[in-house]
Amino acid sequence: MIRTKKLEDEVKHRLDDGALGQLDLLELIDDIERLGLGYHFEEEIRKALDTVVSMEDMETMTNENLHATALRFRLLRQHGYEVNQGMFNHLKDEAGNFKASYFKDEKGILSLYEASHLAVEGENILEVAKHFTRIALRVISCNMESNLAKQVIHALELPLHWRMPRLEARWYIDVYEKKENSILALTELAKLDFNMVQAIHQENAADLSRWWKNLGLGDQLSFARDSQIQCFLWTLGLNPEPQFNNFRVELTKVNMLITTIDDVYDVYGSLEELELFTDAVKRWDIKAMEQLPDYMKMCFLALFNTVNEMAYFHLKEHGFDSLPFLKKVWIDLCKAYLIEAKWYYKGHKTTLEEYLNNAVISIGCNVILVHSFFSLQQTVPEEGFDCISQFLSLLHWSSIIVRLTDDIGTSAAELERGDVLKSIQSYMHQTGASEEVAHEHISHLIDEAWKQINKNTFTNDSLLPQPFIKTCVNLARMSQCMYQHGDGHAVIDLESTNRAKSLLFEPIQVLMNA
Repeated sequence: MIRTKKLEDEVKHRLDDGALGQLDLLELIDDIERLGLGYHFEEEIRKALDTVVSMEDMETMTNENLHATALRFRLLRQHGYEVNQGMFNHLKDEAGNFKASYFKDEKGILSLYEASHLAVEGENILEVAKHFTRIALRVISCNMESNLAKQVIHALELPLHWRMPRLEARWYIDVYEKKENSILALTELAKLDFNMVQAIHQENAADLSRWWKNLGLGDQLSFARDSQIQCFLWTLGLNPEPQFNNFRVELTKVNMLITTIDDVYDVYGSLEELELFTDAVKRWDIKAMEQLPDYMKMCFLALFNTVNEMAYFHLKEHGFDSLPFLKKVWIDLCKAYLIEAKWYYKGHKTTLEEYLNNAVISIGCNVILVHSFFSLQQTVPEEGFDCISQFLSLLHWSSIIVRLTDDIGTSAAELERGDVLKSIQSYMHQTGASEEVAHEHISHLIDEAWKQINKNTFTNDSLLPQPFIKTCVNLARMSQCMYQHGDGHAVIDLESTNRAKSLLFEPIQVLMNA
C-alpha cells in the first residue's frame, strides 16, 4: 500500500504539472483511463480538463494536428464537456473532405477513428470521419511499426468506446509498457492496481459460488446452463472498481436467476407450465406456487426470496422501497418469455419490428438496470425521479444493443436448439434479404443505437446519477465483448476461457522500479 500511495502521488504530480503541454496532458489522461486507473484520479482529471477548456482559443485549435484535435474531442466528450463536431473543420479541404495528407498520419487517423464513435445522431462530419478512417486504417496498417499496428488491428475489431473497460485495461497494460515514452511509475501502478482489484473480484466470485451452491437451484434444474463465471464477468464489466462489492454480488445473483429462468422457458417447460409460472410471478405470492410442478416451485421460490431480500436491503440501506419496481421488471420479463414460447409453439414468424418490441424486454436488461439503479448505494435527488424519459431511453437503447449483439453472436445456435426467429432471421423473412445483407442491417442498427446512447450520456443537463449512466453504457459494452466471437455467455470456448483467466485468475507479474 505504501508503494501504491507513492506511485499515485507521482502520477498526481504529473497531472498537476503546469509545464506539461496540452497534448502531453491529454495523452497522460487517456493513458491513465485506458490503464483502468481513472477512478483514482477523478478530481485531478476533471481539474486538468477544465484547464484545457479554459485555455482553448481559435488560433490553437486551427494549428492543431489531427491526433491532438481528435483526442481532445474524445476526452472532453467522454467527460461531459460540450464539444462540437465543428472543431474538425480546419482539417478538411475546400470540397469538405478530410485532407488527403492525413492518410500519412497513422496516429491521427487512429485517434479520429476512435473519436468518431462518440458521435450523436446528425453529426455528419463524424460519420464521414468514421468511414474515411476505417478505410484508411485498413490500407496503412500493413506498413506500421508493430506496436501501433497492434493498436490499429485491435481498434478495427472493436472501437475503444465499445470495449469492456476492465478487459481493455488488461490489454493496454501490455501495450503501454512497450510504448517509447511510457512512464515507469504509471506502468507499475497499473499492474499493482490490477492485481489488487483482481483479488477483490476473486473474493466476490467465491462468495457467489457459495451462495449458488447453498441455493441448490443448479442441482435441481439440471437442464439449466451453469454460467456462474460468465454471469459474474457481466457484472464485473459494469462496475469493476473496489467500492462496488455489494453491487457485483447482487447483480450477479440477478444475472444467474435470469439465465436459469430463461432456460426454463426456452428449453424445458411445456407451454401450460410456462403459463402457470408466469401467472405465479405476476401474483408475486407464495400461495401462487402451489399450482406449479416441483422444479418450478424451486425456481419461483428462489426468485421470490432473493428479490424480496434485495428490496429489504435497499430499504434498509437507502431508505427507498424498490420492491414495486423490481417486481414489475421481473413480471415483464416472464411475460415476454411467454410470448416467445407461444410464438415457438405456434411456428409464428415475426417481422423485425414485432420481434424487437418484445425482444428488447426478453433480453433481461431492464431487470439488470433497474436492480442496478437501486443497488448503487446512491442518493437520488428528488428531481432525479422527474427525468423518467431519459431513464427509459437509456434502458431502451442499452437493451437494443445487448439484444442485437446477442442475436448476431448466438442466433444460429439458438435456432438449432429450438427457438423463435431472431433479428437477422426476422429481417430476412420480412424483406427476403440474404443473410449477409440482414447481418449488415443489424450491424447498422447497433451503430445507430450507440448514437442514441451517446446522446443520453454526453449531456450536461442529465439528472440521472453518473454511476447509473456509466452502468447503462457498460452493459452495452459488455454485450459487444461477450458476443464478439460468438456466444460467450453460454459456450465456454477458448476465447471465453482466456478472458476469464486474464481477468480473474492470472495476476500480472510486477517488477518493482527503484
